[in-house]
Amino acid sequence: MSGNRAATECRAKEGPLADVNGLTVGPVSGGPPVLHDACLSVSPGQVLGVVGRSGSGKSSLAYSLLGHVRPGLEVRSGTVRVAGLDPFDRANAGRLRGRVVSFLGQDPASSLNPALRIGTQIAEAVRLRSTAKGALDVRARVEELLLSVRLPADRAFRRRVPRQLSGGQAQRVGLALALAGAPRLLVLDEPTSGVDPVLADAMRGLLADALSDGDRAALLVSHDPTWIASVADEVIRLDGGRIVTAEPARQPAPGPPRSARSGGSGPQQPQEATTVNGLHVRGLCAAHGRATVLHDVTLTVSAGSWTAVVGPSGSGKTTLARCMAGLHRPERGNAEWREAGAERGRGAAVQLVAQDSRGALNPRESVRAALLRPLRSIGRLSAGDAYEEAVRLLGLVGLDEGVLARRPGELSGGQRQRVALARTLAAGPRVLVCDEITSALDPETASGILDLLDSLRSTMGLTVVMVTHDLTSVARRAERVVVLDAGRVIEDGPVERVLVAPEHALTKELLAKADGPLLPVSE
Repeated sequence: MSGNRAATECRAKEGPLADVNGLTVGPVSGGPPVLHDACLSVSPGQVLGVVGRSGSGKSSLAYSLLGHVRPGLEVRSGTVRVAGLDPFDRANAGRLRGRVVSFLGQDPASSLNPALRIGTQIAEAVRLRSTAKGALDVRARVEELLLSVRLPADRAFRRRVPRQLSGGQAQRVGLALALAGAPRLLVLDEPTSGVDPVLADAMRGLLADALSDGDRAALLVSHDPTWIASVADEVIRLDGGRIVTAEPARQPAPGPPRSARSGGSGPQQPQEATTVNGLHVRGLCAAHGRATVLHDVTLTVSAGSWTAVVGPSGSGKTTLARCMAGLHRPERGNAEWREAGAERGRGAAVQLVAQDSRGALNPRESVRAALLRPLRSIGRLSAGDAYEEAVRLLGLVGLDEGVLARRPGELSGGQRQRVALARTLAAGPRVLVCDEITSALDPETASGILDLLDSLRSTMGLTVVMVTHDLTSVARRAERVVVLDAGRVIEDGPVERVLVAPEHALTKELLAKADGPLLPVSE
C-alpha cells in the first residue's frame, strides 16, 4: 500500500511529513483530556492506521493534523507539524489545507452542498487548490478525478446532485474532492463506514491507487481493525485518549445467531405473516427524480421481530427505510403498520433512526432541547413532566442526566447515537427503522448499541428493521434477512438459511467479502 519503498526510504531522510509531539487536548471547561500526550510521525509514502473504541480520541488526533479541534475542546500542550508548519497557525492552515493535507470524513455526503451539482463542486475545489484555472483545464481535471475514484466522468453524472448518489458514490466523490489539490497527506476518518463489504474492499484499491506514487502519505482512522490492518503499514491503538499499542487490534469472532443461543431474551422467530400485526410493504415503487430506485418491493415485518435489510451500495436500502418511515413518497404502493387493539402512540408508529447521528442533531442546541421539543410538541407534556421523561429516556439508552446540558459536538459517536435513539423514542414508536446506525462506531460500541436495541425490543415490544452492510451483526442479531439489489428483493428468508445456504449470486458475493464464517454450519 505504501508505494515505492526505495523512494519512501529516500524521502524519509528528509524528515516526517507529519509530526505530533506530546499533544494533549481537553475540554475548555476543564476535566480529563480526550487526547493525552500523543506522539506519532508519518513519513512520505507511509500509511498509518489508528484504531480504538468510540470516544478514544481517534478523531481528535486526526483533526489535529488539519489544525482543528472539536467545539468545546482546546489544545493544552504539545506541538503538531505538517510539512514543517504549525497547522494551528491561521496563515499556515490556509497554505496547508487542501493542498498539503486533505481530509475525508466518515460522512462524505454531509460535506457536499445539496444544492450544487457534483461536477460544479469538484470544479470549485480544483480552481481553489490547484494550478488549473481555464475552463477546459478544470473540466479535464474534474473528469480525471472522477475516473481516478472509479466513477463515471460523463456529463450526465457530473450534473447529478448529492441526493441522486448512493452512499458509496458519495464517498468516492468525497475522495475526489480530497484529491483535488494533489495533497501529500490524506487524513481519512472512517473511510469505510456505512458501505457494504464489497465497497469496503473496493476502497482498498482506491487507496492503493491514490498512494501509488510513493510520495503521498495517509493517516486512516477506523473502527474496523481487520480492514485497516490489511491497508496500513503500521497501526496504533488509542484507549482513553492514550496511544497504548502499535499492534493491530482484532475483532472478536462472531458468535452464533440469537436463535442458536440458549437463554436469549426477546421474541423468538415469528410466524410468517399469519398475523395482521406488523409492517406491511406492498408493491412499493419509489424514485429520485426520473430514476426509479425501488421496483415493486413487497414484504411483511412481523410485530416484535428483528429484520435485517442488506445489499450493495445503491441497491435502494436507505430509500426503502425512508419509505417505511413515511419520509419518502413512493410512486406506487405503500408501507403501513397494523396492530390490532393498540392505542395510538404520541407520534408516527414507524420512526427512522438515521445513520448520521451528528447530522440528525442540531449542533447548536443542547441534548435537553433536542429531547424536550418532541416531548412538548408531540407528547404535549408540561415542562416538568417533559424533563422527567427526558431523564427517563436517557436512562433507557444508558446515559445519565448530566448529558442534558451537553451539545452533540461534546459527545462521542456512541453517545450521540444513543441521544438520537432517545429522541426517536420520545415519539412513542412501535417500529424502529435503523439505517446503518453502527457503521461509524468501533465494534465494542456498536455491540453495545445493538444490545440496547435488543433490550428495548424486549422491554418495550418494539419491532426493529436494521438496514446494514455488517453481516456479522445480521448473523448475531437478526431473525430474518431481506437482500436488495438494484431496487428489487432478490432473497428473503430466515437468517440461518440465507447466510448458510444463499440462493442468489449477489448474496454469495456479499458473504464472500465478510470477515470469516458468520454462522456455524450443521454437519
